[in-house]
Amino acid sequence: MEYEIFNLGDVSLQSGVTLPNAFLAYKTYGILNEKKDNVIVYPTAFGDQHVQNEWLIGSGMVLDPEKYFIIVPNLLGNGLSSSPSNTPPPYDRANFPQVTVYDNVMLQHRLITEKFGIQKIALVVGWSMGGIQAFQWGASYPEMVERIAPFAGIAKPWPHTFVVLNGMKAALLSAVGFDSSKLNQLTFADMRAVGRVYAGWGLSHAFYREELYREMGFDSLEDFVAGVWEDSFMKMDPHNVLTMLWTGQHADISANSSYNGDFDKALKSIKALACIMPGSTDLFCTPDDNEYEAKLIPNAVFKPIPSIWGHFAGRGINSADNHFIDDNLKHLLARSTNG
Repeated sequence: MEYEIFNLGDVSLQSGVTLPNAFLAYKTYGILNEKKDNVIVYPTAFGDQHVQNEWLIGSGMVLDPEKYFIIVPNLLGNGLSSSPSNTPPPYDRANFPQVTVYDNVMLQHRLITEKFGIQKIALVVGWSMGGIQAFQWGASYPEMVERIAPFAGIAKPWPHTFVVLNGMKAALLSAVGFDSSKLNQLTFADMRAVGRVYAGWGLSHAFYREELYREMGFDSLEDFVAGVWEDSFMKMDPHNVLTMLWTGQHADISANSSYNGDFDKALKSIKALACIMPGSTDLFCTPDDNEYEAKLIPNAVFKPIPSIWGHFAGRGINSADNHFIDDNLKHLLARSTNG
C-alpha cells in the first residue's frame, strides 16, 4: 500500500493535550495544475483507509486524476495517520489522546497549505465520517472551500447516532468488564461483537429482507454476518476503533471557538455549493437529519440516494448507488461558484 507521510511536529489538540510528532498519512491522485485550482479533498471514513476511497477515483469517473488533483488524507486513529497502534509511549494504545473532527480538518488544512501551497479547494467530498469532515471543512474554511458533498454523513452525531456508536463501544468495553483500567488487555478478537452490533445498522431492513447478501456470494445470513461484519471488524485494532468512535461521537461542526456550539450558525456559515446525499434507508445517519442541515446551508441541494443499501449506499459497493453519487458530483462540479 503506497502512501505518503506529512509530519506535523508537536500538535496541540482541541482537548488541550499536545500529541508529539504527529503525522498524517495521505495519498494523491493526478497532478496539481499551475493555478492550483483543480483540488479535491476526499477524507476517509471510520475504519477506512485511502484504498477504500478509490472506487470513486478513475478515468471517466467524477474524480478523474487526468482532470483533478485528489488528496485523500487518512483519519487520525485509522492506523496509518497518528493512531493508538503506531504512537510510542506515553500516548500509545489506551493512552492516545481524544481527537476531534475539528482537529482532523485543521491538520488536513496544514497539509494542503504547507505541503502544496493550495488556497482554493474545488470540492471536499466524503462518506460517513468522511462526510462529517466535508461539513467541517465548509464550516471551518468557508472562503477556501468552493463545494462540499457529504454522502451518508451528517454534520454532527444526532442523539440517535450517538447511541448507535455507544452500542458499538459498549460491545468492545464489555470484553474487559467495562473496567477502563484494563483497556490495554483488549485484543483484535474482542472486535467480533462490535461487528455483530454494526451489522444491524450498516444496512437496511429491506437489504436483509430481500437477502441481497446472496448477490455478494453468501449463502446464509450467518455466513454474511461472520464473513463480512465479524471479519472486517476483527482486522481493526481495538484501540484505534475506540479513538475513532470517540471522534465520531463528538463530531459536531459547531464544537469550536468559531461557533461555540451554535449548530445552526455553523451550517448557515457554509458558503460552499453543497450536494447532500443521504442513503434513503440509512438507519443512523438519516435523511431527516441531513434534510434539516441542508435547509440551513445557503447553497445546498438535498439528494437522497434511492437505495436499500442503508448507510452502505455510500460505500462504493452497489453499482446503481455509485452511478447516482457520481452523476450528482459531476453536476455539482459543473456548477459555477462565481456570483
